[in-house]
Amino acid sequence: MFVVDSHCDTPSQLLRCRDIREDTPYAHVDFPKLRRGGIDACFFALFTSNALTREESENLALRMLAAVYDALEASKEIAALARSPKEAYALKEKGLISIFLGLENGLPFGKDLSLLRLFYRAGVRYVTLTHNGDNDICDSAAEGKRWGGLSPFGREVVAEMNRIGMLVDIAHCSDKTFYNCIEASSAPIVSTHSCCRALCSHRRNLTDDQLRALAGKGGVCQINFYPVFLSDAFSHELELTGLGDKSDAIEKVFRADPADPQKRAALYAVRDELKTLHRPGVKDVVDHIDHAVKVAGIESVGIGSDFDGIDVPPEGLEDISMLRKVFDEMSRRGYSDDEIELVAGRNFFRVLEDVART
Repeated sequence: MFVVDSHCDTPSQLLRCRDIREDTPYAHVDFPKLRRGGIDACFFALFTSNALTREESENLALRMLAAVYDALEASKEIAALARSPKEAYALKEKGLISIFLGLENGLPFGKDLSLLRLFYRAGVRYVTLTHNGDNDICDSAAEGKRWGGLSPFGREVVAEMNRIGMLVDIAHCSDKTFYNCIEASSAPIVSTHSCCRALCSHRRNLTDDQLRALAGKGGVCQINFYPVFLSDAFSHELELTGLGDKSDAIEKVFRADPADPQKRAALYAVRDELKTLHRPGVKDVVDHIDHAVKVAGIESVGIGSDFDGIDVPPEGLEDISMLRKVFDEMSRRGYSDDEIELVAGRNFFRVLEDVART
């Protein structure tokens, strides 16, 4: 079985004094955990916030890109950059983990498609069109007020991504942006880290109609592990306790000075507080997989954990080394080995190959 996680926010952690070669406490992803979990390929997302200016986001994305390259240079015996499924399969034969790149938010290339192409040449294989804010490309799920979906420039972006063989990722997009992308793209599109709105009402999740439309386009929905996207009950408890806001405030202070041991200790302490809440677990993740499979079909579902981008993980899935518990639960529910392999990675790689050929 070839296991792929389509979305981890580890690059931002590399800028916060994370040594990915070490088995770091509280880290969701590092090389020892990837090895222990039997993860064959992991997409590292270069995340930039809509709160940044375009220039700030470009600078940050380049710094994260450089940090990933440096980490791989220092770990040649463990992992290597991959640009295609073919390369990833070859790396597995050599005993190496494949690290792919994604760009979470199109803000870093602004309205300059030559910069989009440059990110592709650097190894970036998908772009999440926006994050928690409307940008020059499209409206987001968080706002959704600027364009009424894709902007005119956004349609140029989708066309250019189709041309060069880059995945269009609609995670974080508004519903109208989603349907505009379905209509505008000549290639399959994906959501690299979303759940099912029928099971959890968060606006970031996909409706049944969206799941069917995604499947009809030949795309995939990669199921997210963030408890807020898995369970309305957890979201309600998080709001009642105020721990979400507390965690955000402490993390902001930590990001400003990640080398300060006191700020790191405060971050770890609030993460421990979050783990005392009634978190959804492995069965809840597989409930979302089940639902997506029933609605969209077994060939349209995968795993996109959002590890290192979430402040609290599900119960029993505290880091990426535990990911195979999901497949064990799928087996207990009657999924065949072949079906589990599709969800584990074959579906996402099939779309990656389809887009590259379009």
